[in-house]
Amino acid sequence: MQVGIRSVGSALRLAESVLLAGGQRQARRNAWAAVCENRRYAADRERDALPSGRSAEAGRS
Repeated sequence: MQVGIRSVGSALRLAESVLLAGGQRQARRNAWAAVCENRRYAADRERDALPSGRSAEAGRS
């Protein structure tokens, strides 16, 4: 494989892409895990905010 490098900047970008490819993949996995965790927390907060049927009925008796 032969790559034509025209400048120092393009050489650095190429080296960065090769060296950090695994790190970018890990960062994406971490970001997705954070999204899933935030969704779980949001679902828990929403469920806790809803009045349960029993407590609402007990308050009326």
